[in-house]
Amino acid sequence: MKRNKNDAIDAEAICEAAQRPGMRFVAVKTEEQQAAGLVFRTRDLVVRQRTQLINAIRGHLAEYGWVAPQGTANMTLLASLIDEEEMASTLPAAALPMFKLMLDLLAELDNRVATLDREIARRAKEDEAARRLMTIPGTGPIAATAILALAPPVETFRKGRDFAAWLGLTPRQHSTGGKQRIGSIARMGERTIRRLLIIGGSSMVRQASRFGAPAGSWLEKMLARKPRMLVSVALANQVDHEGKGTLRRLHNSPVRGGWPSLSTN
Repeated sequence: MKRNKNDAIDAEAICEAAQRPGMRFVAVKTEEQQAAGLVFRTRDLVVRQRTQLINAIRGHLAEYGWVAPQGTANMTLLASLIDEEEMASTLPAAALPMFKLMLDLLAELDNRVATLDREIARRAKEDEAARRLMTIPGTGPIAATAILALAPPVETFRKGRDFAAWLGLTPRQHSTGGKQRIGSIARMGERTIRRLLIIGGSSMVRQASRFGAPAGSWLEKMLARKPRMLVSVALANQVDHEGKGTLRRLHNSPVRGGWPSLSTN
């Protein structure tokens, strides 16, 4: 009986799995693709640090009776108010320099995020595949370049639904005995791309809610009978289908530019 684990048994299992026709393999990224994806990891890290710092500033100010509004944009106003006599006089002398230090750090993080956004926009502008992806509604420079840098080669997926399943945008199933049990989205795969596509879908839903969707459109019907977040995820699912089709059409065409893309893998 094969109960133990050792190198020989592991090698035999790998060999057997590799020969199965239904086995799916993870595409190996090139060094250029790994380097291209680093800008998104760096941006996510800086954004998380900025959010943590904003929460710390708001939390400490609340201890002294000052409730700061949420959002990054309101921190600029807070930085100007903390130097005024009305606010400075209510804060302990030992705490005021600490608040100024945190606000200075916040301004530095804002500048770093802006620098990374400009770099991503520059790379998206120079890449033909990214420019084509940005023609899809809800897809901006960050989402387009993230798809090119973080997703496997386009030929890995046979159809758009496979790409959506890889991103975790398809419903989770727990079906048995002929009974279909469909749950929420799986949330598996590349979370950076999934998050960016859902954000893009949310912006489209927000715009449709404010100004109205085209009469008789799929979006108008969905918003009339489904929650807004569900519609945002459904739009993200549609965007990745369109994105896969765009990349597949460009697959056999040379893509100019210094940004590594799926068509040059």
